[in-house]
Amino acid sequence: MIKSEAVEKLKQLIGTDIRQMAEKYEVTVWKDGKINKGWFGHVIERYLGLPINSSQSPNFGSWELKTVPLKRLKNGIIVPKETMAITMIDPFNVKMTEFEESHLYAKLRKMVICTNIFESKEEKSRILHNVIEFNLDDKEMLRIIKQDYQTVRDTIINQGFEKLTGKMGVYIQPRTKGQGHGSVSRAFYARTNILKLLFKF
Repeated sequence: MIKSEAVEKLKQLIGTDIRQMAEKYEVTVWKDGKINKGWFGHVIERYLGLPINSSQSPNFGSWELKTVPLKRLKNGIIVPKETMAITMIDPFNVKMTEFEESHLYAKLRKMVICTNIFESKEEKSRILHNVIEFNLDDKEMLRIIKQDYQTVRDTIINQGFEKLTGKMGVYIQPRTKGQGHGSVSRAFYARTNILKLLFKF
């Protein structure tokens, strides 16, 4: 399925409670008292007739599906609930690769984001809020993302991979990813400030 077809089909689900679709598509939400954290994305993939995929390559070749939970503040305003993981950081690859040839740039160009309303930890409901394509036509946004990538690259080259910290980056930050606080793997994450711009909040 090409990107434009997927976006069109996904937009038909806006306002739909995806939690109610999990059983139909045989996606487990809870097992042995533990939440399947990827259940929402798995339902979306099954709806599109696509295989469940979490590899570093874009899920479906020409585009990649991302899901971002939103939350309602007490004043009713909707904001991103958390940052969004983009791609793992391979220190050798980043060190040797300019931004325009990077995994990060490739991922962002191909990204389709399904925003959804997080109601509670019980996961009794999850409404698909919107379907958004990552827009890199904004030259100022692209300039800052490229600058963030270069900060990570320069740090790896000059100080070492272990010196990367989540405090880096205006829009894109390098953060640990994996089990526990002792994890040594890191990934590029989109901060909530760029998500707000992207989602026009």
